[in-house]
Amino acid sequence: MIRFIALALATLGAAADCGLSAAAQAVCNHDPAAAPALARLRAALARGRFVAYQPTSLQVTNGRVTPADAASIRADLATLRPRFDSLITYDAVHGAENIPSIAASLKFRALIIGVWNPLDEAELNAATDAARSYPRLVVGVSLGNELLFSRRSDPQALGVAIARLRARLPHTPLSTTEPFHIYYPESAAALLGELDFLLINVHPIFQPWFRDAPDSTAAQFVLNVVMKLAQSYCGPILVRETGVPTAPASAGFTEARQASFYRQLRQHFPANSDRAFAYFAAFDAPWRSEDASPVPGPHPEESHWGLYDAARHAKPAARQLPPLTSPPTPP
Repeated sequence: MIRFIALALATLGAAADCGLSAAAQAVCNHDPAAAPALARLRAALARGRFVAYQPTSLQVTNGRVTPADAASIRADLATLRPRFDSLITYDAVHGAENIPSIAASLKFRALIIGVWNPLDEAELNAATDAARSYPRLVVGVSLGNELLFSRRSDPQALGVAIARLRARLPHTPLSTTEPFHIYYPESAAALLGELDFLLINVHPIFQPWFRDAPDSTAAQFVLNVVMKLAQSYCGPILVRETGVPTAPASAGFTEARQASFYRQLRQHFPANSDRAFAYFAAFDAPWRSEDASPVPGPHPEESHWGLYDAARHAKPAARQLPPLTSPPTPP
């Protein structure tokens, strides 16, 4: 889902020159019709706490999907709600149709709906229905996750898909999700111009220096990426995926390091209405170690990204987050 070897930054102390022209004008082509929802998204970035969520009862084995059930989704979201008030999902079907209504009943502040396959009419219909039914909750829709990186699509086809959904949902901010380096070339400006907000994946663990570097360096890396992209894109930027798995220990992944990374990230990267990060991910998913990846080889760490384990027990990174006390919006 999220494996890639990213381009290393030339320096970690400041935003590095990674192929973007500093003189290039920032892309600012946001749809005015989506402005009210975009304002709600900005409020959630500044005052909320996002987490990337897939249901614990969802399973994908040999390409066969076991859908998530509504009772399990409710238990998941009830577990998350004391510490998180904003969600980013990956799929709009396979049980995810139940997420908006359950999230609304638990008074979540914001929901960004992920559409895994923008060519699936059923999934597009589900996302459209949810956005129309819960306009105060749904602050955006993301078409695809790493479609370009995995070569499952191309910029032109993705632009067409975004335009088609915009015709259905003119008042809903639209985006897609790619590893950050996809947006570095000047040729990415056309795609950036189609997006109301930017969702990116930034994983320090795939950098060659990560294992022996302090967690402050990894946190600074994430901030540097966002600072660099802000030079070429003027809309809100949300880091959808960043984090540290909690296993295997042989690769240097532990619960203690996950908690340390997020402590450093909160210090280096305070949220505001222009940029923030989501915690990745809500729950461990044991089936993901066998999930398909554009990067060859085994990936046991894929099962262990959660701030909670598969039985919904909080790990240290989650326990260290103070409970949310401010009232959510919508009420």
